[in-house]
Amino acid sequence: MNDKNIDYITINKKSWNERTELHYNSDFYDNPSFIQGKSSLNDIELQLLGDIQGKSILHLQCHFGQDTISLNRLGATISIGVDLSDKAIEKAKELAQLTQSSAEFICCDIYDLPQHLDQKFDIVFTSYGTIGWLPDLDKWAKIIHHFLKPQGQFVFAEFHPVVWMFDDRFSKIQYNYFNTGPIKEEEEGTYGDKKSTTKFEYVAWNHSLSEVINSLIQNHLEINSLNEFDYSPYNCFEKTIEFEPNKFRIQHLGNHIPMVYSLLAKKK
Repeated sequence: MNDKNIDYITINKKSWNERTELHYNSDFYDNPSFIQGKSSLNDIELQLLGDIQGKSILHLQCHFGQDTISLNRLGATISIGVDLSDKAIEKAKELAQLTQSSAEFICCDIYDLPQHLDQKFDIVFTSYGTIGWLPDLDKWAKIIHHFLKPQGQFVFAEFHPVVWMFDDRFSKIQYNYFNTGPIKEEEEGTYGDKKSTTKFEYVAWNHSLSEVINSLIQNHLEINSLNEFDYSPYNCFEKTIEFEPNKFRIQHLGNHIPMVYSLLAKKK
């Protein structure tokens, strides 16, 4: 399937608009606890972020803004979230009001963000299930470079590309590790509400580690750390077991596959 023959933005925007209400009210996101002060950030990204008091942070693909608001709560003086879904951004603004957060939100395709935002940041942040919705990582890395101040840092945590090779039940290899073009599918339910019978159409891409790292290097971002983890901090897959609090693995695969990776890069 050729990228040019598919309107992935329209398809994915509709998909995420339909998921937003389910996710916002789900136990997975647990908004009642979040509104009361619980952070949505995990140890993996917190270790890379360090002390963010007084920092300005741009959060790409923020969904309805829990992490954006959590960054603001940790002391980021400027925390701006960006997402394609207008329904998600509406909920993000609502959540910011409920939590009395100064976090701000922009609705647009991140490739178009320079047309909506004229600002540089100490940190650009994005995490978990983001780049799979993007066809072109060179353009992605250019956006990151564009919005970083000199010596600014890019903080990234993402599901490992090995995970996306498997079918939903992790019973067989179904997809290519490498980016061979768009994957257009329909699924019933969503990770935030697995019991939902709603069907969601979407378009996604698999991106290898080398594709991610080279896109950053080629756009003048220096890789300072790269880590891989044998667990997910989210119970968002099938056939999982929680072996430690908030650490999940595929039960029959144990610690034999990487499930998440993180990296820290600096603008030269």
